[in-house]
Amino acid sequence: MAKLKRLATKDDNPVIVHSPLSNEGLTNRLKDYDKLTPKQFGTKYKELLFKPAELTWNGQLLQFQYNHCLNPYCKWFGLPQEKFDVKGKPSRYKLSGAGDDKSLNCNPDPIKIGYGAVLDSRTYVVSNWSVAEEIERLVRIQTVEDIEPDYDFHKEGCIASDLTPFIEPKTFYKRGKSTANSQRYQCKECKKFTNVLPNQRQSSTYHQKRSEIMPLFAKLLLNRTPVSRTCEILGIGRGTYYDKLEILYRRCLEFLEKHETKPLINAEFKKMWLNTDKMTYYLNNVRKKGQGSSQFDGIEELQLPTSVVISADVLSRYVFRCDVAYDWDITLSDIALDTALLKEDHLNLFAKKHARFDAYSHFPMPPSKNDTQTQSDYHKELLKIERREKYIDGLHVQAAYTTIAHFWLIKQLVKTSEWRFVTDDDKSLINSIHRVFSQEIRRTDGHHFLCQTDKTKSRKKAYEEFKEAKANLLEWGSVRDIGTNSLRKLAYLYLTELFETHKFHKVESDGVSSHNEYADNPIEHPLATPDRGFRSVDCTTDVSFLEAKDVAALIVNVNDNATNTFIQHIRRRLSILERPLTTARGDGKSYIYSNFNPKYAQMALTILRTYYNFCLAYKTKEGKTETIATPAQRLGIAKKQYELNDIIYLR
Repeated sequence: MAKLKRLATKDDNPVIVHSPLSNEGLTNRLKDYDKLTPKQFGTKYKELLFKPAELTWNGQLLQFQYNHCLNPYCKWFGLPQEKFDVKGKPSRYKLSGAGDDKSLNCNPDPIKIGYGAVLDSRTYVVSNWSVAEEIERLVRIQTVEDIEPDYDFHKEGCIASDLTPFIEPKTFYKRGKSTANSQRYQCKECKKFTNVLPNQRQSSTYHQKRSEIMPLFAKLLLNRTPVSRTCEILGIGRGTYYDKLEILYRRCLEFLEKHETKPLINAEFKKMWLNTDKMTYYLNNVRKKGQGSSQFDGIEELQLPTSVVISADVLSRYVFRCDVAYDWDITLSDIALDTALLKEDHLNLFAKKHARFDAYSHFPMPPSKNDTQTQSDYHKELLKIERREKYIDGLHVQAAYTTIAHFWLIKQLVKTSEWRFVTDDDKSLINSIHRVFSQEIRRTDGHHFLCQTDKTKSRKKAYEEFKEAKANLLEWGSVRDIGTNSLRKLAYLYLTELFETHKFHKVESDGVSSHNEYADNPIEHPLATPDRGFRSVDCTTDVSFLEAKDVAALIVNVNDNATNTFIQHIRRRLSILERPLTTARGDGKSYIYSNFNPKYAQMALTILRTYYNFCLAYKTKEGKTETIATPAQRLGIAKKQYELNDIIYLR
């Protein structure tokens, strides 16, 4: 029987990130810290650049290394660093750049000259260790653990003190149930009464006050009711509001564990079309208690842009993940301790454990004997840290790290033989796909498509384009005497004809050999949408080996409706993440409803994602057949449309 659950903490270690440093390495760093300048120190200890990160999750040891070429048309794409056994011992990549702006450049192939093309590719490097830390964070915040209380079933001196009702039930009397519906036991020897925790089936309201308001609370949360109004309607305080939010979040995680994770582990898809987008909301950056105006001597940005990475299935619109790029558990004290132990203030960014925090990747340390930093610069850097400590806990995570971890977790969750990715022209999304799915793309089992729309056009203009696209397709079919009015079939046939001549790549030649390169040659998709009109479509991976009809079959599916629909639900259903209001003066934007702690934004997004996937059905029409089903039903992991109460009471 399932036990009562709680949210996982750092002490639970659902994912164990293994340190890439040995004791000898740490000792050497300590010795060299005062001997070398920061540049010399960083150069000497750059071995982590190509060293795979290791972590243990669900009993499995997993490795990855994401510093490699990211150009799918390049010969070295997705391949690890290698020293070639020829004269001069050249490497596959060389590190270039100054300061934290380091990148990899591809070197020519000294062995198989003329076989494939090494392009002039420049790849921004990341810290593999820090990616592993971000994966650990995303797993931990969405993990629940069993509550394991430490029972004392006996009085002091009882001769049966080693026995429990779980091991030897015959040595105890059952004395009915408590008010919380938990079993009550009495030791037959010392006569002590003990209540044990109920299981999930016995009580879904254990340790809750005002448990009867949960269904209404969930409805108010999911219908853009502000925190203050919700408290008024339910007659509760703000503390109770956030307690209820956390309980509902935990219930969603328990529901997803049963109805999402387990079914997906057993499911296998022939193809997975994944649409990913980033949403930005503005976090209200508020000072902590006791850091008011009289003690406050500095200022930070009042609204901080915070990224949310969202991935959904293009065909079913099922949202697999929705992750906020903010770590609310990290403290500057943690970073200070790691900086002192690992000497990270003199390392390159790609070698740091906390590289994902960018400006706060290390804690300022007093200048060492051969340091190039002055005391004045040190105190300026320290002042910035001290000012940040006065504001809300936690730090923003560089979106690239959250995105890489986001894709890595989806790859572990979804089993498929072929991947298709749809994004806009966001380099952090594209590069993350090329890092995590490099081997699939090298095998031509993965392809990435760009889908872009002009977001400045009016709704009227978009609808006019929609009607124009429809008329153009019908006219095209009529001229060619194609006996169908199905816009999708006409679009496929139109694209098949187009791709007889149109290519997403260009052929470059040096007079001896030729190779393909990305051409940046998008097309206008023949199927427009009523709300956004025409969209342009491109492919960043090589599809030159496919026939025109196969490319057409791919392109006809390219759209960003899945993430766009979910983002619209976020803006319209969650008060703390809605669009900013225009101020009364009309001279700016107000983010008055934005929350102060991204922890609660992540909770609200997970609650909405669960409700959206399993409870919200939508209608589609194919020919004369209408289908009304939830995204989970369309994906094939649910057999019915669930209700909110099924999530709240874990039915």
